[in-house]
Amino acid sequence: MKIFVDSIDQGIWNSIEIGPYIPKFKKNGSLIAKPWSRWTNDECKMAKLDCTAQNIIASALDTNEFFRISKCKTVKDMWDTLKVVHANNEPKEAMSKSQARRKRRQNKKSLNLCFMARKEDDLSSVSSSNSSNSENYGQLLQAF
Repeated sequence: MKIFVDSIDQGIWNSIEIGPYIPKFKKNGSLIAKPWSRWTNDECKMAKLDCTAQNIIASALDTNEFFRISKCKTVKDMWDTLKVVHANNEPKEAMSKSQARRKRRQNKKSLNLCFMARKEDDLSSVSSSNSSNSENYGQLLQAF
């Protein structure tokens, strides 16, 4: 998501993470939101980033997800809501090819050990039925 948003405008991602840009001015030592009629062109462009981000996120969601965020006032609220809803749905870390190969080899070894244990159980039951051990061992080797 970040890559897509940054490709449009890096300020959009700031709006998502930090919140909307609200132009302010100092009056009697405190910051007060500027009236819309006094905004400069640059301030209008910065404030528009929040609307653009809201549009991007709303367009990317299905109907159920859209209804979860439709009451949010800012894109930061939308993003925070989606993060809470999907907190447990983080993607699992991808394995490298060598890690995947190593895991397959380990699984194969444990599977072979299971088969060998099973064959030994079969072998012990066969030996108890008056067969010679060398024949049973030969049967076990043929199975593999």
